[in-house]
Amino acid sequence: MYQPYPGHETQLPETQRPPAPASVLTAVQAMYAGAGASLAGIVVDLLTVGATKDAIARHSPNMTAGQVGSTQHALIAGFIAGGVIAAVVWIVLAHFCKLGRGWARITGTVLFGLSTVDTLVGLTTPLALASRLWALVVWLAGLTAVVFLWRRASSAYFRPVAA
Repeated sequence: MYQPYPGHETQLPETQRPPAPASVLTAVQAMYAGAGASLAGIVVDLLTVGATKDAIARHSPNMTAGQVGSTQHALIAGFIAGGVIAAVVWIVLAHFCKLGRGWARITGTVLFGLSTVDTLVGLTTPLALASRLWALVVWLAGLTAVVFLWRRASSAYFRPVAA
């Protein structure tokens, strides 16, 4: 069995990734904006609780007041949890995209696709108008990030670095 000479450990030279191009940095900024917008969306949802309750009552006139209240509380809890989780995911993906990790770019793109479906469904849900419009703001941040992540300069940055 071969053993290296003590004190002379063989290591391959570490190749460094070039600095992130402007397109990746713009995508990362859009992701940070999406994180902030997700957290601000929680505030929007909490400020429009009454309008959401009215929208639920109009959408489902056969519901009792208790059922409307329960539905409203479940939606608000979902908005808070979803907003916090979304902000964390935005920040994690931004960090790893800035490092050039291809899996983060793909994951962000897939999540954007799911967000597109969710946003379209959300437009037909009984919510306050401000909540619906704010969802579009968050979606636009995702669209911006995905467009910049898939530009030619970005794609070159995400290719594995040869050793």
